[in-house]
Amino acid sequence: MESRRSRSQAEAGVGAGPQKSLLDPVEPAPVSLTLPPQIADLVFEMPVRRRLSDLVLGANTVEEVREFLFEFSQASVLRNHSLEPRHTILLVGPPGNGKTSLVEVIASELSLPLLAVRYDAIVDSYLGETSNRIRQLIDFASRTPCVLFFDEFDAIGKERSDTQETGEIKRVVSSLLMQMDRLPSHAIVACATNHPEMLDRAVWRRFQLRLEISPPSAQELSVWYDRFQRSLGQKTALNADKFIAAMSGRSMAEIEQFMLDVKRKLVLFSDKLNASQAVEQVLSRMRSQPGKSAHDREADAQLPARKSSPRTSKKSTPTG
Repeated sequence: MESRRSRSQAEAGVGAGPQKSLLDPVEPAPVSLTLPPQIADLVFEMPVRRRLSDLVLGANTVEEVREFLFEFSQASVLRNHSLEPRHTILLVGPPGNGKTSLVEVIASELSLPLLAVRYDAIVDSYLGETSNRIRQLIDFASRTPCVLFFDEFDAIGKERSDTQETGEIKRVVSSLLMQMDRLPSHAIVACATNHPEMLDRAVWRRFQLRLEISPPSAQELSVWYDRFQRSLGQKTALNADKFIAAMSGRSMAEIEQFMLDVKRKLVLFSDKLNASQAVEQVLSRMRSQPGKSAHDREADAQLPARKSSPRTSKKSTPTG
């Protein structure tokens, strides 16, 4: 039986929309913002194009994100009951698996501008200047509904007990924690890190939603395969099992790149290649490149050792 919350989400349109491939052209969401000069140096606005239906994520992750979006869209209902929607989110996991894409989805689904923080502009060697810049940034976000994105958050959210860190970085952590506490719920703070073990212990409790974004599972790879086949519009010799085996251990970014590379070949060499040949060429190139997947390494280990041929002497053969 469909849950009441699922029906409400459907009525609100959260995460809804036709299932389409990331390879299909999409129009940027009409979300933009004019930044005041003092803020324009501290952040840059990221383009917002993806929807939740564009990503292939685990069922639990999708449900958590939908609930987060639904809460935000129903903020007035919550406030009538003296409650606020959650508005801070931390994404952890290895690179290339969709953390940044998921932040883009949140901004897109809520029609909010996405502002990525520039650490090089925030951190200053002068005592107190960094705190002033963070305060300016938080003041702006407090007045302007937006998604404030701290990518590679471990760069400034490091454990303050780390003896290797400078005093200014430790002051950044302290200032950031204080400023985050005073942000209103209409401003979303999203942070992403590949190294959660480096974060300050006090940072963790500031995030109301914490999600781990892992490499695609076999089930998720099956969904990728279906999208891939639909995007090509023709059958290939690559079945679902072979696709899953070839992409096992690879990141979402690598899978997307594989799909795009195949489509490029079919566009540029349609008179020489069919879909199966294009797929095989791209797979062969992936296997030969650095950074092989776990499946590729296992396959290489099963190959017979190649015997080295004895070196031949380069002495010239007398003639005559």
